[in-house]
Amino acid sequence: MINNLRFELSFKNILQLENKLNFCVSNNIDKINIPCKGVIKKDFLNETIEYIGVNYKNLDVIYHYSLYHQYKKNRENSYLEFLNFIKKCKSYKNNEILLVSGSNKKKNFEVIDVLQDFKNERNLNINIGIAYNPYLKNYYNVDVERVRLEKKISSRLINSIWLQFGTDIKLLKKEINFLKESILNNSTNNNDQSVKIFGSLLIPSPQFISRFKFRPWKEVYISDKYLYSFDDFYSFTRDLIEIYLDNNICPVIETECSSMEKLKNIHTLFKS
Repeated sequence: MINNLRFELSFKNILQLENKLNFCVSNNIDKINIPCKGVIKKDFLNETIEYIGVNYKNLDVIYHYSLYHQYKKNRENSYLEFLNFIKKCKSYKNNEILLVSGSNKKKNFEVIDVLQDFKNERNLNINIGIAYNPYLKNYYNVDVERVRLEKKISSRLINSIWLQFGTDIKLLKKEINFLKESILNNSTNNNDQSVKIFGSLLIPSPQFISRFKFRPWKEVYISDKYLYSFDDFYSFTRDLIEIYLDNNICPVIETECSSMEKLKNIHTLFKS
């Protein structure tokens, strides 16, 4: 099972990246996600694509692209920057990306806008994933996220949907059903199951809980019940894994995993 998971890597420089990639390779982890946030953006993101493309050709890498972080002067320049990013990915045989608007959306340059333009790029094909937060309605009591998702799927350019992490199991189950219905409604036929679903997974540890309480991740909603009880958080994580696997959702490990102890914890969770 561990070989079918995806692992998101965060790093501050190429040396850190190299160390983490070597750890992954030595432990038969070959499905990697590279986020577009913090220092991993602009020139450093391009450098990362080139470095991995040259030195780790056998890895299955999905790069994230934040329209907010990658914005350059104006909409036109930013869109050209996006096209150049895709060309660079494809030159190293990276055939799928995760496209996000970013935490602070740029006017007229959100995912929906870019998808509309990209439909006209006849000679540039790549698999595009989009993010979806199934927990927002619980906190904002609006259906905006659903409406935006359906607009994105209706472009017929979407190959994957990436779920944000949260701890409201009942709401997650409802949103999974909504996603499946939306995918079918926008498929060319009822047998089309080409849109994959991925689900964020945060591995609980005392260190992670302490850091999250001090600096919560934006739009990641974790119940106080789990932030103040490691055992409850651990039990919840096993339940979440079961829901993901029962619904053919591929887990994406977003917490730090580049040590044998942390990797062992992941193995233990999936064997529970």
